[in-house]
Amino acid sequence: MHALGKRIGAQCVAGDLILLNGPLGAGKTVLVQGIGDALGIGDVTSPTFVISRIHKAPLPLIHVDAYRLLEGGKAALYLDDLDLDSPREGAVTVIEWGGAESARLSEERLEIVIDRTEEIREVTITPVGTRWQVLKL
Repeated sequence: MHALGKRIGAQCVAGDLILLNGPLGAGKTVLVQGIGDALGIGDVTSPTFVISRIHKAPLPLIHVDAYRLLEGGKAALYLDDLDLDSPREGAVTVIEWGGAESARLSEERLEIVIDRTEEIREVTITPVGTRWQVLKL
């Protein structure tokens, strides 16, 4: 997952939105750590309890964990409260547990679903919009 994240991160530009979904322990945060490494950020940890963390770098990384927002059933409202629109333009934004309420943030996004059994990890990557059609893995 880390290596996949590095390959994706190497192709990121300002304004990119990446949505990650999968069960607990699937490797979402490890994938974000790989993206961070590609951006020159080595201290990416899960923002589960703080919800959102901005990692400063020439191309900053906004890392959101929406898991706790989903608990209240008002994820879209709480996501709006994070006010991601302004800083997102100059950064790469990755949202773990990024469902439909996160997808509305951009018509150009990369949706990644990680499915994991005990022995197999299957990753489905869906480019939405023209921006990600050139993704090379």
